[in-house]
Amino acid sequence: MRYTPAGVPISEARLGHESEQEEAGLSRQVICEIPLLGMGPVSTWLDAAPLGVMLEVTGFLAARSRNSRTLVLHVQEIEFLEGNQNG
Repeated sequence: MRYTPAGVPISEARLGHESEQEEAGLSRQVICEIPLLGMGPVSTWLDAAPLGVMLEVTGFLAARSRNSRTLVLHVQEIEFLEGNQNG
């Protein structure tokens, strides 16, 4: 965790995704990692998340910076799914 000059906490992480999707009538395995950025209260939860924990995040995609076109998912909500396998 780091802090902005204004004292706002920021956490960065990577979200791993694995699924099987259908494309053009064929099954395709999808495996990827998405960089995450959490600011304010969300950063505390993101920073505390143990490696490998299942979670659901919502937020928005934005460029990493004005000089970069690399996408980062800015997390606005985070929900830990451990223990919620049955709803």
